[in-house]
Amino acid sequence: MHTAVIVTTIVLNAAIGVADLAKARFVLATSGAVDVPPSWLPMLGTLKLAGAAGLTLGLLGVRPIGVAAGIGLVLFYVGAIVAHVRARKFASGIAPLVFLGLAIATF
Repeated sequence: MHTAVIVTTIVLNAAIGVADLAKARFVLATSGAVDVPPSWLPMLGTLKLAGAAGLTLGLLGVRPIGVAAGIGLVLFYVGAIVAHVRARKFASGIAPLVFLGLAIATF
């Protein structure tokens, strides 16, 4: 079960990381609603992809990298939730909350 949660977290973070890099319409709409400029999306997407890669390495036996990636993703999504709360966009803050839950569940 734990491996399935980690794999799910990897796949979803990789997918949203690619969507950030591609500046998908839904990403532009959501980030714009919380005052995140489009110029930040490549960095944010890269961080999500790095988290997914780190979790993958953790699954492959490089546990310290996996733990560091999990911590990084938790911190990332706490920041995302803060951005949504600050902008009073509670409905669109559900997605980062789900991603935060998955990141926490990787431990």
